[in-house]
Order: sequence, then structure tokens, then C-alpha cells
Amino acid sequence: MTGCEQVQVVVVGGGPVGMVVASELAAYGVRTLVVEARTRISRRPKATTLHARTVQSLVRRGHLGGLVTAGSYGASTAAVSAPFHFAGIPGLAIKAPATEPAPVLKCPQDELERLLEQGALAAGARILRGHEVTEVRQGPDGVRITARGPGGDVVCRAEYLVGADGARSTVREQSEFTSSAFPATASALAGDVRLVDGGDFGQGWHRTPRGWIVAKQVPGGRTRLRALDWADPQGGRHREPTLEELRSRVSWIAGREIAMEEPRWLSRFSDYSRLVHCYRSGRVLLAGDAAHVHFPIGGQGLSTGLLDAVNLGWKLALTVRGLAGKGLLDSYDQERRPAAHRVIDNTRAQVALMRPDPALDPLRALFGELLSGGGESSVLSSMISAQDTVLPVRDGGGGGSSASPCEGGFLPNVGLATAGGGTDVIGLLRGGRPLLLLFGSSESGYAEQARGWSGVLRVVRAEPTDEIPCEALLVRPDGYVAWSPCGGAELADVLAAYFGSAVPATVTAPSAELCGG
Repeated sequence: MTGCEQVQVVVVGGGPVGMVVASELAAYGVRTLVVEARTRISRRPKATTLHARTVQSLVRRGHLGGLVTAGSYGASTAAVSAPFHFAGIPGLAIKAPATEPAPVLKCPQDELERLLEQGALAAGARILRGHEVTEVRQGPDGVRITARGPGGDVVCRAEYLVGADGARSTVREQSEFTSSAFPATASALAGDVRLVDGGDFGQGWHRTPRGWIVAKQVPGGRTRLRALDWADPQGGRHREPTLEELRSRVSWIAGREIAMEEPRWLSRFSDYSRLVHCYRSGRVLLAGDAAHVHFPIGGQGLSTGLLDAVNLGWKLALTVRGLAGKGLLDSYDQERRPAAHRVIDNTRAQVALMRPDPALDPLRALFGELLSGGGESSVLSSMISAQDTVLPVRDGGGGGSSASPCEGGFLPNVGLATAGGGTDVIGLLRGGRPLLLLFGSSESGYAEQARGWSGVLRVVRAEPTDEIPCEALLVRPDGYVAWSPCGGAELADVLAAYFGSAVPATVTAPSAELCGG
């Protein structure tokens, strides 16, 4: 044994999800260690799409500096759209307000990982690479893990453990998590190859009577191919794919010989789906693919995992710091598990719609008409981009629905005039603290009610605006509205539900510098 680490939280998995969790925790002053099996960031092609709500959430927390720019809140109220697809059918428009960043961000995962790792280190997290977790033990007061590295075993002890270690999660397997699963119905092969002898494809999605081929040109004169069919969903799932297997599968689906050479990044996958029954087991929590897996269509996997991270980070940080209300950490599962279930359902629906069954042609034609005409585009756009997410309200009395239409919803980016000058919602949330917005010169007493939570809560007075027709709003660090005067709960009750009965004024909240603000 080479050493022992004592921290407050261990994050197992150094991909984008784990790095965002680590950044959020470290920015709150939580001693955080990331344990990652890989010695360096992999350049293997993975996810490249981040959808609107994920981009909006990460920008509010300062995690995407240099990759995106926010919209102009004074320029236009019109929505901005980006072309997308549903089950390979073109015509879907992913829309977002013009005041927000572009609704779809395309970025190679290795580039994103590098940026998020830099953010985690800047926030104060430590990263232990080249160490694979071999044992997880949980006790009433903490968690103990053993990780094997080049110099031997390292033991890590922490108050909490976050498993962000992917679909084959060791943390999930060695902790008391149970899951529901949907068996595979389709299988796919993928890889970067050089096509020869006139075997070139046009870019995009190609459907044939036997399956689908997705082709994308990548640097170096290569083509990134994905071949999907329903012939043998379980066949060869444990074998390493070969160039000959990919060539044979693509040729069979295409109905003609497709010659290819110089393979890179060959992989296989299926539409097998799994969702854990609860994201928390005592002091162990799961995020990203460790908690949910589904067929990678629509670019929703990475986005869903990153939304897990943004939701979990501040809740776990407040819990560790002793600033969380009763049940706040449990709300992570209550809010994020239904969202993952919805993603699994819509990806399974897309795979069903893609089946090469002539009986489905009328249904595909109907979807094509609806998408091209915009009839269902807004519904599907909001679903794929997670902008339709509305959270249950914590009111201090057991939750439930609220009379206020804005509580539980995401606060759009709007311009605000404050005593310090002009700003916007994105700018105010980058500091990482929950936010109490007070509009106008109202003497309603909200600031006085919030005084007991001044150590964690940021209070900002702003000029009234037509875009926020309320005299006050309580906004969570992840951008969702926790309370408004139009709801049925008192502000003090909601503050207690989130942050406990009292918060000392000396508590250190995350700084704007650590959070990218």
C-alpha cells in the first residue's frame, strides 16, 4: 500500500461529468479528489453534442469559457434555432431564446474534458490519474475506497463518494444500487476508416431496407461510420470489432460492396438501456452513465450527465458544509431520475421508429411532415434539449405543486439594472450562490426574512422589468426558480427547506473567480 488520502468527497471518474461535480464542490471549499483510471484524456471519438439546457446551465456556472458566447439580451426576443433530427428524420429545429447561447454546441469530448479539467484544478480539486478503483466500502460516517495505481494501492477516505465512472461503473456494482433494464433490440458498429474504390457516402443519415448508415467526414480524409441494424442485437457484444466486421456490416446494409481501410477507434454498442432505481445509496451517489445508459441517438447522453453534475454539485457541497436543509441531497434523485427516464423513453421510441419495417413507413412519413411543417417541432425540440424540464417545488411542507407558474422553471437570461450597473442572470449566477432577486423599492420584508441565510444567499436589488413580472424571486445556483411571491409558500419556509434553519454569516460561499465568473 502506497498511501492514504483523507478528503471530504471522492469523485470516481474524470470525464466531463466527474470534472463538473469536482469543480462545483471545490469552488465551495470542499476538499475534493478525483480518481481516474486513465493516465490522460482520450482522443477516442465520443459525444460531440451539448443541447440547449445543458449549455445554458454550464454557462451560468462559468464552465464553458471560450467555447460559447451568451446571446444579446437587448437585441431580440425571437428564438434562435439549429437544425437537428428525430430518429434520423430531418427537419427538427432545436430552439432557444436569443438571449441564451446557441441551442446546440458541437464540441469534441476530449476538448471539453480538457477545459473542464482545467476548471476543476483552478477551483482547487485534486486529480489522481492512472488509478483504478478496486474496492468500495461504505460505513455510517463515510466511504472508503481502494484504488490500484502504478505504485501500488491507495486508500481514500471521504464523507461522500460520487460515482461518475461510466456505464460499467465499479462504484455502482460495489454499492447497494439496483436497476431496471431494457434488453437490446438493435446493434451498431462504428469506426473511422478511409473509404476506397468509389465507396464514398454522402454525409448524413442513410436508411435502407436492412438498417441505417451514418456517415461524417473527419480530418485526415477519413469517414466516421456508424452502422445500425436489427439482425442480431446480442451477437458478438463481448468481442473486439474488426475492420472486416465493419466492412461486412456496412456493405450488407448498403446493399453493395463498400471497401475501406486504415481503421481507427472501432467500437460496438446497442440500444440496451438501464436506469438505477435511486441515484443515492447512503453516502454514495451516481451521476451520468453510471446511473443511466441508453442508445446514443439525439446527442442526449452527455447532456443528461452534465445536468446531473450541475444539479448535484451545489447540493452535495451544501450538505458537506452543513448548510443543507433536510432532504436537499435526496432531491437530486427526485429531480434527475425522472429526467433520465424521459431520455431513455424518447431514445427507445426513436430506435423503434428507425426499424427497417415497411409497416412503419406511414409513421415515418407522418413524422417527416410534422417536422418539416413545424407542427411538433417545438414539443420534440424542448424534449430533446431538456428545456421542458420543470422541477418539483420544495416548500418546507413536503413539496408538491405550486400555484406559481414560474416556480420549478428555468429562469431565462434577462438584462437587469442594479446598483452596480447593468448585468444579466448569467452574470449573477456565475458566483455559484443561490440568488434572491428583489425588484423595485418594495418594502415587503423579503430581505429581512432572508437575513438569517446571508452567509449562503446572495441578495441583489434590481430595477423592475417586464420580463420578470414578480417583486422577488429565489433562484437556485443551477438557474431554476425555487420561490416567488405568487406561490403558496413563505420565503422563510422555502429557505429553511433548502438551507436549514439558520446559516452563520461567516460561511464562505464559492467565489466568482473559482466558478469562472
